[in-house]
Amino acid sequence: MSRIPVIIDTDTAQDDCVTILLGLLDPRADLRAITMVAGNVGFDQQVANAHLTLNVAGRLGEVPVHVGCRAPILREWESAEDVHGDGSGGLSMDLTDASNADEHAVNALLRLTAEAPGEISIVAIGPLTNIATAVVMDRSFPSRVKSLSIMGGSNNGRGNITPSAEFNFYVDPEAAQVVLAAGFPELTIIPWAPLTLRDATFARPDYERLSVSGTPLARFFRRMCDATIDYDESVGVNGSTHPDSLTLATLLHPELVQASAPYRVDVETVSPLTRGMSSMAWGKFGLAPNATVVEQVDGAGFYALLASLLATPTTPSRPIAGLD
Repeated sequence: MSRIPVIIDTDTAQDDCVTILLGLLDPRADLRAITMVAGNVGFDQQVANAHLTLNVAGRLGEVPVHVGCRAPILREWESAEDVHGDGSGGLSMDLTDASNADEHAVNALLRLTAEAPGEISIVAIGPLTNIATAVVMDRSFPSRVKSLSIMGGSNNGRGNITPSAEFNFYVDPEAAQVVLAAGFPELTIIPWAPLTLRDATFARPDYERLSVSGTPLARFFRRMCDATIDYDESVGVNGSTHPDSLTLATLLHPELVQASAPYRVDVETVSPLTRGMSSMAWGKFGLAPNATVVEQVDGAGFYALLASLLATPTTPSRPIAGLD
């Protein structure tokens, strides 16, 4: 079985951590780098969360963590700390030797794709600031990326930070529009609604069964995700949402995708009322498609994949305070 070279561009909290675990431990994944972008929680906390995740998998120091853009291109950063808390569930570790790569995330994206043109897939599960900056710095960058998988937007559905906008597109809508217009040869979108809410949201009983194995990964998962499921339930979402890990899962396991279609996707950047809203135009409108939007996945198969992942025994590289 050939492995898929991948870079995860992330704002590490909750399901981002699960995504990194999948990239580290799924036998189909060859995780080349983690690139950090401003998003869910404070930037330094996000970086710490990435190292925590590497640590619990027993892989601390084995995958480079590149610090990227600390703010959106034109706007002030807005967080999702009301949803995720610190994104770590209060876990901590000694970060003395958990060093970041010297190279900026954008430069790493440009270099790695230049060294292996057409081979590396990028999974972007935070705001698209790093990806857009790479496009602006080198217009040939999209042509060197084998595939770009984005968690972002809603397929003409509800938002999760405003009535009309999903968080990743809302935080940096200009970046999202740059990326969507850049001409990536293979661009796939995992949207928030209706896909995530229907096929990648686990009601509390199913959520609790994911950690029944009691492994370090299962305990880590509960600490990372408990605050988010509590928040989700408080606003009428019936369970724990996992669009980020679904984005990587569909790349590694395309058999999970049950329906998808070409769309012309654009993001609103001007209106204060609908900032970050994704307009997804299907074939009726005669617009050239720029993305494949996933419309349905095998939710049971995805759940089984995560359950198997979290049951994997690992030995953390160093102690994690609060994990036991």
